[in-house]
Amino acid sequence: MSVTIDIAGLPVERIRFAPSPLSELCMTLHALSQPAHHPHLASWASATAAGLDPSLADRLLEGDFMWRSSFSDIFMAFAGIPGGPGLPAATLAEELDVLDRMDDERFVMAALEHCWLALYNEGGGPSPLKNPAARAKALETAAARGPRQLEFSLRLLDDTAAVRVWMRRLLEDCEEAFFGETWKRIGPQQAADARHKAEVLRRKGLPAALKEVSAALSVDEAGTLITVDKMVNGSATATDPRIGTGLVFVPTHFGWPHLLVLHAPGWRPVVHYPLNSRELAAEPASVDTVVRRMEALAHPMRMMLCRSLARAPYTTSELATVHGITAPEVSRHLAVLKRAGLLRTWRQGRYVQHQLDLTLVARVGSDFIEGILR
Repeated sequence: MSVTIDIAGLPVERIRFAPSPLSELCMTLHALSQPAHHPHLASWASATAAGLDPSLADRLLEGDFMWRSSFSDIFMAFAGIPGGPGLPAATLAEELDVLDRMDDERFVMAALEHCWLALYNEGGGPSPLKNPAARAKALETAAARGPRQLEFSLRLLDDTAAVRVWMRRLLEDCEEAFFGETWKRIGPQQAADARHKAEVLRRKGLPAALKEVSAALSVDEAGTLITVDKMVNGSATATDPRIGTGLVFVPTHFGWPHLLVLHAPGWRPVVHYPLNSRELAAEPASVDTVVRRMEALAHPMRMMLCRSLARAPYTTSELATVHGITAPEVSRHLAVLKRAGLLRTWRQGRYVQHQLDLTLVARVGSDFIEGILR
């Protein structure tokens, strides 16, 4: 599983790194609504939530599906304006001005993104502002999230202009309440990171720059396709003249461990990458590696073999005797564990010893969590 970005023929100068205050505001709202995803932000989230005006906290609940479980593309409005520069603005006010220029249909589709995720690779879906079936689907999905979300979606569809005014005022109030001071602190660090990675791209090339961003990113030998290792399938192009060519990498302090890829039809692709991930966790395992390790450990007999191998090194014949199966059967099970990278094997005289790598086994759970949140 992965998201791919077609960059065939894209000039290197159209690959940019830039911070986005609006995107980062989205991540702060997500951290406030899902503190369990971000334990390293616990003190910030607790202090910020405690300091929120009750009216503002209540308003944040109305449209929280735009940042709670999915990340609405309206927070990357710079990527959705056809013919625009395709880059974030320097201030939140300027990015909100860009959002104001987005047409109503695109705004509504992005705000109700959770309804259309399955349609991204099929060119998107019909507009709920014009299509009765699309409207019914949007409201049904919102109702499943709760009465507040249903009420908000009804307002969005019936009076889009009023909700857009409400949305801008909400985000401006968030800036005044907590985000303004937060951005003063982290904005310069993000700008410095963007400059550094742009310099790596210029001096060392795209593979080196992608490695700086995340181990989950890679590019093919021809330099035409970027692959992002995620537990989702999707594709995007950075060379569509209808929206404008270009690929933007946006850093985030509050987003870790989420590695987001905007790949909606008719939008420029954006990679929203977490800073300082190496300080917070070991190098992430690929999705394929996580799947292989979980499948290797799930077999009942391999679980029994692991029970022995976790305690001490064993030879194949010793394991066969202990567990009452043949040596070839043991060898087949050990081969699966070895391919998953969960065994340490070495020769001791005439015998080959095997032992479970407890450090890697202990990471399976955290790798799985990081993979599904990435």
